[in-house]
Amino acid sequence: MSQPLFESTITSLPLLGRGKVRDIYGIDNEKMLIVTSDRLSAFDVILPDPIPGKGAVLTAVANFWFGKLGHIIPNQLTGIDPETVVTPNEREQVCGRAIVVKKLKPLPIEAVVRGYLIGSGWKDYQASGKVCGIELPAGLQMAQQLPQPLFTPSTKAELGTHDENIDFATVEKAIGPALAAQVRDAALRLYSEAAAYALTRGIIIADTKFEFGLDATGTLHLIDEVLTPDSSRFWPADTYQIGTSPASFDKQFVRDYLETLDWNKQAPGPKLPAEILEKTSAKYREALDRLTC
Repeated sequence: MSQPLFESTITSLPLLGRGKVRDIYGIDNEKMLIVTSDRLSAFDVILPDPIPGKGAVLTAVANFWFGKLGHIIPNQLTGIDPETVVTPNEREQVCGRAIVVKKLKPLPIEAVVRGYLIGSGWKDYQASGKVCGIELPAGLQMAQQLPQPLFTPSTKAELGTHDENIDFATVEKAIGPALAAQVRDAALRLYSEAAAYALTRGIIIADTKFEFGLDATGTLHLIDEVLTPDSSRFWPADTYQIGTSPASFDKQFVRDYLETLDWNKQAPGPKLPAEILEKTSAKYREALDRLTC
């Protein structure tokens, strides 16, 4: 395994921006290079230690799903080898962790789909009997599968701030009723097909978030990452029990460790012990192996 990459330093292309995990570079008017680093954010704070192999795992998982779900909706991939758009001395930074994508106009919402009652949805339900304003039957338990998957969109938060749940009417106002319905229907179908497949590989996809963008003709595309351990809750099906918070294949392992520290969840984040880094890396790799091997 190559050395962990906290931040890419490509100079042959203009840097367009850095997110919590991804660095984005411009190629031309139609294409961009997205490099998935090994950075990890928790509680909206980027931690100082990269997770070995994380960027390569996220890229491989996302590319797997882009291929498997490509019949539902077009996606951002161009099929261009990222090593061909950088200089030879920069190829190591993109090998296995980067993609060349179409330059699309991102929609200003995140399309969250929930299949199980957990996280903020569980807290919402306990308080109101609803999840994001959607009425649910009484008596549901933590981590229970919902009667049907729910589309619960949110705003796209700036780096370091939190997403906020919004109702469907707000989405309609933001992007128009027809496009809002298209996004909702695509998100629900993507989730349902992915969740059914993952279950055959021993993984429950409890919830996930999708992002969408438009090309110059107004055609909707699936963009960003898709159904990775960073954008989804993956649970091992063999140990799943209703009424308890299941173990997961994601950074929940890091969150649980951070909760034991005297840290105010503000930047800068604390350093992580080597044991935590390796166990987290192994969790990501296990998710990839289960889905694709």
